Amino acid sequence: MDAHSPMMSFPHGAQPFAARAWRVPDSRVAPMEPLAKPLSGAPALNATGPHDEFEPCARSETASRIFNCVVASLMLLLASPVMLLTMLMVRLTSRGPVFYTQVRVGIDRRWNRTRAFDERRREDLGGSPFTIFKFRSMRVDAEVNGHAVWATKDDDRVTPIGRFLRKSRIDELPQLFNVIRGDMNIVGPRPERPSIFVRLREQIDEYPVRQRVKPGITGLAQVSNPYDTTLDDVRRKVRFDIHYMKQQSLVEDMRIMLRTVPVILFRIGSQ
Repeated sequence: MDAHSPMMSFPHGAQPFAARAWRVPDSRVAPMEPLAKPLSGAPALNATGPHDEFEPCARSETASRIFNCVVASLMLLLASPVMLLTMLMVRLTSRGPVFYTQVRVGIDRRWNRTRAFDERRREDLGGSPFTIFKFRSMRVDAEVNGHAVWATKDDDRVTPIGRFLRKSRIDELPQLFNVIRGDMNIVGPRPERPSIFVRLREQIDEYPVRQRVKPGITGLAQVSNPYDTTLDDVRRKVRFDIHYMKQQSLVEDMRIMLRTVPVILFRIGSQ
């Protein structure tokens, strides 16, 4: 359920797995078209810091952390046979490693400086960078001179098993390790790569606001909208992310998880 992949270099990321990981572009992407003016009815940005109109709904971080770790652990346990089979199929059907990684932008705790005096970054990436994990679903030579390339429908860089993994969302399962590590939640805005984040931040005023909560594997924007094809689509998803942020709760998380099931099984609410 990722967003776009323009012609940009991938950042360097650590490799936590024994299997060597390759950074490859996501094939479920499309080029963004410039938007001359904001969508009609779009709220004006007034994100100034603590207690502004985009402040996330308060909830217990401890309870949320326990909930996400428990759910991720249970899902890993239940999905372990599928993940083991996937690892075997990826290894047997194409040359290269089983996993690949990308650096993504995580939660920005500096927006409320009263809660994050100790956080210092040499450059403003929009949030804390972290390494996201996925099953590899493209050929190892999918990049051109180390640059990501926009994917097309029926992209021939996608492996035969990779096409199924993407449609079924099985390629996202390794992100459960990100949840256990504390990089992500099960539910939240989808994390983006730093280079793309900078571009979207410049074109969509509200875009940085979504980093005030942890990114997620699934989210309200993902289950309510198809894949992005234009900047209008990204703007629309940002509205859903902000709506979720302002009413986040464990009950809301469970509701979105339930809505994710038909999206995965029947592709309802997504493309």
